[in-house]
Amino acid sequence: MDWITTITFDQIYLSALTVIVVREAMIAFFPDEIAGPGGWLVDTGTIE
Repeated sequence: MDWITTITFDQIYLSALTVIVVREAMIAFFPDEIAGPGGWLVDTGTIE
């Protein structure tokens, strides 16, 4: 249980920020079939 005390707020913040940036990059650069409305990797909403 000592390992959990070594995790800092900065590490948690940078991890969350990295996940958000990678997700947004995937949405921007991958085609809609992969990351877009109805995409199989990242579904950004419903197809209208």
